[in-house]
Amino acid sequence: MHSGQSEFRTALLDPAQPVPNGLTIGQGKPITKRFAVYRNNVTVALVDALKASFPVLRKLLGDKNFDQLAPTFARAHPPSTPLMMHYGAEMPAFLAAFQPLQHIGYLADVARLEVAMRASYHAADTTPLPADAFGAVQPEALLAATLTFAPTMHLIRSDWPLYDIWRFNMEESAPKPRAEAQSVLITRPEFDPIPHPLDPAETAWISAILNGDAIEAAQDAAVARAPDFDLSPLLTLLVQQGALTHLNTPKD
Repeated sequence: MHSGQSEFRTALLDPAQPVPNGLTIGQGKPITKRFAVYRNNVTVALVDALKASFPVLRKLLGDKNFDQLAPTFARAHPPSTPLMMHYGAEMPAFLAAFQPLQHIGYLADVARLEVAMRASYHAADTTPLPADAFGAVQPEALLAATLTFAPTMHLIRSDWPLYDIWRFNMEESAPKPRAEAQSVLITRPEFDPIPHPLDPAETAWISAILNGDAIEAAQDAAVARAPDFDLSPLLTLLVQQGALTHLNTPKD
């Protein structure tokens, strides 16, 4: 980035910075007041975008704390694209490294969940895998097959009760979070993304498939976490939610 552009962007997002040199409103008159108004409008717009993108994070922190956090984030991570629907993708990493909030360990995972929900919403539509695709494959070939997930599907691994935290802050009368690890599967069967809680075995199965492993290897990974693991409920959920697009058998 050109040094002048960098100076302008830094000054635009940080009220402690002076107005960049060379900015005037004509006839050499200083632009201080107008620049201050413009700077305030930009900051307000970015804070509003973050509020819309992170409703659970905002509720967990409270409005006052979030309003202090958001400008700090904006100065560290100014928009890299005019498409504000993608703004805030760096929030999870920012929170993980933000020392004043290190005592609230689950905040970064909450941000990851909210970023993934937004990404799922804006992901491209695909044709879901029909349920009868599995019955058309011989058992041996099915075990050696791999699966392709829809771009709307996301897996958020967490050591915190992530789904319960999200639900408690988004749904009326939701129970308090349980003291257990919960990863979250995000699907988008129609227009809006839906989060689903996953236990460690289900998380291991999906993680293996995402890694390119065959169904048999994914099954082994899940059974290693829970010897009585039953794939049927998870596979039914994935099919019903349109989270799968292709069943790739060895001959493919």
